[in-house]
Amino acid sequence: MRRMLQSGLAAVAAVALLVGCAPAPAPTVASSPTASTPTPTPTPTVEPAAAAVAEMSTAEQAASVVMGHVPSTDPATLRAYMASGPDGAALGGFILMGANVPGDAAQVRAVADALTLDASLPPLIAIDQEGGVVSRLPWDDLPGGRALQAETPERTRDVFAQRAKLIAEAGAQVNFGIVADVPMDSSSFISSRALGADADSAAARVAAAVEGERGTVLSTLKHFPGHGAAPGDSHHSVPSSGMTLSQWRAADATPFQAGIDAGAELLMFGHLAYTSVDDAPASLSARWHAIAREELGFDGVMITDDLGMLSSSGVAAYRDPVANAVASIGAGNDMVLMIAGSSAQTAHDMAAGIARAVDEGTLPAERLRDAAERVMELRMQLSG
Repeated sequence: MRRMLQSGLAAVAAVALLVGCAPAPAPTVASSPTASTPTPTPTPTVEPAAAAVAEMSTAEQAASVVMGHVPSTDPATLRAYMASGPDGAALGGFILMGANVPGDAAQVRAVADALTLDASLPPLIAIDQEGGVVSRLPWDDLPGGRALQAETPERTRDVFAQRAKLIAEAGAQVNFGIVADVPMDSSSFISSRALGADADSAAARVAAAVEGERGTVLSTLKHFPGHGAAPGDSHHSVPSSGMTLSQWRAADATPFQAGIDAGAELLMFGHLAYTSVDDAPASLSARWHAIAREELGFDGVMITDDLGMLSSSGVAAYRDPVANAVASIGAGNDMVLMIAGSSAQTAHDMAAGIARAVDEGTLPAERLRDAAERVMELRMQLSG
């Protein structure tokens, strides 16, 4: 519009100049500079993920943000499980645990193939493959955690590049394997799994791990905002810390920021509470999700740690996995993970509960839609 207006003004100026310097011509009908053909308004483009989610029902959106687990290698059982959302909607993800890992990579890939109902839109198939203490693939003898604390970041990058190939060969595309926690001391339960004994060394190796996995599997940073400051094991309780936000920014945030800057695609939220920031566990805290988005600049998929851990924490308010799933999405998670204590029906119940909360107005429809779009973006990347 600005160019058209400038053209019109130039035309008027030219006519005025001619009128002032030459004899008056015979009267003619002057053409208006505003009579030019209007420029068509461009049709807004819709991102493929948003377009795909817009075609989904609420039940389908809800099922797409659930990552579950069933302990089986039977193809029929796995296919039925992945189609167990409300009204037969497909679940968005599955986590491979020990019971899903037979003798070799080819057999695990067969499990992954059975989980894939539509090859053009594969589910997110994840695995906890940190190396060392936490390892689902028995043939991964690469170092992890504490062993890498004595190695250089370059060595860490090479190890995670090799590990990513093992994971991809087994048919998984997401590794829940980069521990960005900073342990308070060597007695912490997370110490043997952390990539550094202090914030700076952890940050260097976390970034290197993400770089190593890049292009082979999707990287996940865990357990945000950091398990090291909160003593206790979140498999059995909700550990808490009185660390202030400014203290967190100065130390425990550093490895997460490094991993985000390196391009990690997923961020896993822990069931631990920094009470000076929010009394709720980070996995259920809208404040911590806003910090990750707005302060750290994370734009990928936010996923909970296993909600089964929260259900078995001993806190009565978190006993119901369905209520936890609804609260998790409401807080800002894009995907909920459920393993411990779940049955073949649990993922269905969680998805149905999320859909029902939208229908009843207790969970905003746009929050579920945003979550489903972020998950869809990753799934579409995998199909490309």
